[in-house]
Amino acid sequence: MFETVLIANRGEIAVRIARTLRRLGVRSVAVHTAADADARHVREADEAVEIPGYLDIDAVMRAARATEAEAVHPGYGFLAENTAFAAACADAGLVFVGPPASAIETMGDKIRAKRTVAAAGVPVVPGRDEAGLSDAELAEAAREIGLPVLIKPSAGGGGKGMRLVRDEVDLPEAIAAARREARGAFGDDTLLIERFVANPRHIEVQVFADAHGNTVHLGERECSLQRRHQKIVEEAPSPLLDAEARERMGAAAVAAARAVGYTGAGTVEYIVSADRPDEYHFMEMNTRLQVEHPVTELITGLDLVELQLRVAAGEPLPFTQEDVEQRGHAVEARVYAEDPARGFLPTGGRVLALREPEGPDVRIDSGVAEGGDVGSSYDPMLAKVIAWGPDRATALRRLDRALASYTLLGVPSNVAFLRALLGHPDVVAGRLDTGLVERSLDGLLPAGVPAEVLAAAALERVLALETDHADGARRGSHPPNSGVRDPWAIPDGWRLGGRAWTPWIITPAGGDPVEVRVRGLASAAEVSVDGAEPVPASLTRDDGLLHLRFDGRTRSYECARDGDTVWLGRDGHTWALTEHVRGEHAGTGAAGAADGVLRSPMPGTVLAVKAAEGDRVVEGQPLVVVEAMKMEHTVTAPVDGVLTRIAVAPGAGVALDAVLAEITPEEAAS
Repeated sequence: MFETVLIANRGEIAVRIARTLRRLGVRSVAVHTAADADARHVREADEAVEIPGYLDIDAVMRAARATEAEAVHPGYGFLAENTAFAAACADAGLVFVGPPASAIETMGDKIRAKRTVAAAGVPVVPGRDEAGLSDAELAEAAREIGLPVLIKPSAGGGGKGMRLVRDEVDLPEAIAAARREARGAFGDDTLLIERFVANPRHIEVQVFADAHGNTVHLGERECSLQRRHQKIVEEAPSPLLDAEARERMGAAAVAAARAVGYTGAGTVEYIVSADRPDEYHFMEMNTRLQVEHPVTELITGLDLVELQLRVAAGEPLPFTQEDVEQRGHAVEARVYAEDPARGFLPTGGRVLALREPEGPDVRIDSGVAEGGDVGSSYDPMLAKVIAWGPDRATALRRLDRALASYTLLGVPSNVAFLRALLGHPDVVAGRLDTGLVERSLDGLLPAGVPAEVLAAAALERVLALETDHADGARRGSHPPNSGVRDPWAIPDGWRLGGRAWTPWIITPAGGDPVEVRVRGLASAAEVSVDGAEPVPASLTRDDGLLHLRFDGRTRSYECARDGDTVWLGRDGHTWALTEHVRGEHAGTGAAGAADGVLRSPMPGTVLAVKAAEGDRVVEGQPLVVVEAMKMEHTVTAPVDGVLTRIAVAPGAGVALDAVLAEITPEEAAS
């Protein structure tokens, strides 16, 4: 076994690799950019080296030499399937913890991969995959194969450049668009075309091979729950396959790996018709560890990272195919920094509070820590929550409860969306296909902020002011900037002759302002939300939790504050709520300006500002372009009026919901 291994990655996979290295007594070295200096993977490694970027091969090589590493583990993403990186490791005398560069190169090209595995007897999707097919040849092939068809880039993956064509008249534009996107994403616009499989399911087989001629498979994973070709939830084994189908697909995966002289961990991906599970077709091979490898680990009891390291060190696999046993069922959900309510745009921010699930048969692979910053420069996946059960129903139930106990405040995430997806009747029944998520989106997205959450936000501010006042009274003074100067300033609604209402304006992130009226103290109040009838309510704080009694029901919330914004979390849901009390400046507060304020829908970089202060603009007019994770989003004018303020310039970094510009609505400007 190695003495020192450098981890050429970041985030949850770097943390996960470091965990196995620690258990094996192997020294771990992390690399990081300047922005990641305080990241969790840096703190969990034995040593860390700053590099300009994670794709900088020369810098990674220098870090490996400087720390006397003997091997480099690339994780997944970044350099994991980069033939130049694998070759650089070999040239530097370092062991690349992965397959030979030749296998990466062959399987990285979809055309070569299909031809190689077909020659080994592995079924492939009918289509045309000759190199250099012209637009006319692709269109003719589509007519020969029969529509619908999939047009796919030969290079790259992740769904980029892929086009589904159902009607012949759409072929020219689909081919042109696929070429443009493939050229931009991969620098290669070579396309292939395949028959589209109706009701497709994405099922993949984990393979392992050593340098001594041993190749085995560890069973399959179902990865059909996807959005825009990106996996969301994975499970093992697949609820679709029987033992015979499982063995046939496993044997074909082993044949595919042997066809390219494979060593290490790899995944052979198939497309399977939900209507005819006995028919499966090779899609591609990922020549690395997969994001979803934990579900295989939980049902086999194997540590795949340890196996990778041992195989890379020249050891033979410690078991044969007959020794591989599977027990129970495991399901994994990917936690992303994204906002489902805003079209799944990437988010970011500082982690104000983090409570990750614990318990038997629940595992979390996480790359975030409380107090850390989540930016928009890298993949938005923050963590994976995985649960095991003796059967599928138990595993799903345990995963749902684990997600319910997951609290992340300060960074919007998809946790509530994941819970809704796991509860979908077709998911519960195992009736999966790759289009299920997109078809069901309307029923999976959050329905808005509940009234009791808005009430909790207003009462939390009342409670904070009461606490500040009580503390100041004990000291004989009030803390600076507390907003409390004398007893009359406590917003309890007390007036000569009785109590009056105190109106608070609560603005949910990405939503419209709501008036919440409070009468009384936090411990004994009446609350009216958005003009509804008042109901009795009370709020107390204990061990960091807020306990709200509202209209006869009691609920508890995780709570964290960031300036004027309070973050509340419960059952996997989180809400960011900005508050102010309506006073003498009500007309210029959040409620008064909301209709004319442009806010950034995601953290990122301003690419362009398309108007100038003083310009008259119309509703829907593009004003600011923000980019994050190579995704551009154009922010448009919400109303007609005059552009009275531009708060950003091209090249500026912006946070989620940061003010970009302000418009004075037409009626106010005239």
